[in-house]
Amino acid sequence: MNVFELITLNAPLGCACLCWLMAQILKVLITLVTERRYDIGRLLAPGGMPSSHAAFVTGLAVTMGVQQGFGSPYFAICAALALVVMYDACGVRRAVGEQAKVINRIIARQKAKDGHFEENLKEILGHTPLQVAAGFILGVIIAIIFVSINR
Repeated sequence: MNVFELITLNAPLGCACLCWLMAQILKVLITLVTERRYDIGRLLAPGGMPSSHAAFVTGLAVTMGVQQGFGSPYFAICAALALVVMYDACGVRRAVGEQAKVINRIIARQKAKDGHFEENLKEILGHTPLQVAAGFILGVIIAIIFVSINR
């Protein structure tokens, strides 16, 4: 069985992947509207609005809840995973992004002094609570549509 077959035959995984893809496409569209630039790199980039991590794990959890029951241990595992991922996106990963901004300013100052070149760190790694909430809502909506179509 290849990856494509696994995604198409496993509804929870397929829905989660669809949620991720839709969130990433929305990032490109939001960048186009808000910044007036087409940035195809946003398809694979972390961070930004909406959180594809939150959409992915929410889509997985909702689909499992509908298929296995919201009282099942399978849903409990997926819901716990979703909470950890969303907490991490707002907490640890966001803090790392904020630290990267400070380090990049230090690098820029040093570069201006002695011309020494250091590669900048990625600054957009985590999410604001609003971005995670948007990813969560997107995941719920897509999962509900996905499950209702696939019944």
